[in-house]
Amino acid sequence: MTAHPPTTAMILAAGRGERMRPLTDHTPKPLLEAGGRPLIVWHLERLAAAGYRQVVINHAHLGDQIEARLGDGSRWGLSIRYSREGEGRALETGGGICKALPLLGPDPFLVINGDVWCDLDLASLSLPEGDLAYLVLVDNPPHHPAGDFVLSDGRVRDAGAGPRLTFAGIGVYHPALFAGCRPDPFPLAPLLRQAMAAGRVSGTHCRGTWVDVGTPRRLHDLDRRLRSEYSADS
Repeated sequence: MTAHPPTTAMILAAGRGERMRPLTDHTPKPLLEAGGRPLIVWHLERLAAAGYRQVVINHAHLGDQIEARLGDGSRWGLSIRYSREGEGRALETGGGICKALPLLGPDPFLVINGDVWCDLDLASLSLPEGDLAYLVLVDNPPHHPAGDFVLSDGRVRDAGAGPRLTFAGIGVYHPALFAGCRPDPFPLAPLLRQAMAAGRVSGTHCRGTWVDVGTPRRLHDLDRRLRSEYSADS
C-alpha cells in the first residue's frame, strides 16, 4: 500500500490552558518550560530532525508571545507560519485545523498537540493511500484509563475487539477529512469517528515516552525527568 509521508506539520497552540493556571495566566501553555526548553521548542527540534521544513502554528491566548519567542523558525532550520485565531477566539482542534488549511496545502500533513511531550520519531509517520487519518495511540495514562479508540491490525476503530488505547494528540491527516467544514469552533473527534466508520483511519501504538502535560504537577514531573535525561543546551 502506498504511503504519503507529510512534509508540513501543524502544532496546536491555541488552548487557554485552564488546568495549568496560574502558570498560563501570563504565559501561553506551549511556552511553559520542561527540561530547559519551552514545550513547543521540543516539537520544533524533533520536526527539524525528522526532515520537516514547513510548520504552521495556530494560537489565540497570548499568541503574540509565541510569535515573539519563535519568530520565523529559521533558528531551527524551519519556516514557521502562524494561523491567528485571536484572543478569546480559540476554535478547538477541528476548527483550528480547518482555519489553517490554506497554509497547510493540498497534501497530507502532520498535526501535534502543543501540550504533549513524546520521543516518537516523527519521520516514521505517513498516511496510507486511501486513508483520511493516521493516529498515534499510546498506553492509557492513569488520568485516562478508559482510552479513546481500538487498534486492531493497524486499523483504528471507535469500538470492537483489540486493545483500547489513548489518542496521543499526534496524527497525519488528509485535507479531505475536513471537507465541508467551516473555521468555527468544533472538536476533531467526530470527524475521526466518521472516518473510522468508513474504514479510513489507520494508526500505530507508540510504546515510547509520552506525557500529556495538562497539569502543573505533570509539568514538574516532566521537567525533573528531562533534566536528568537530556542536556539543556539551547
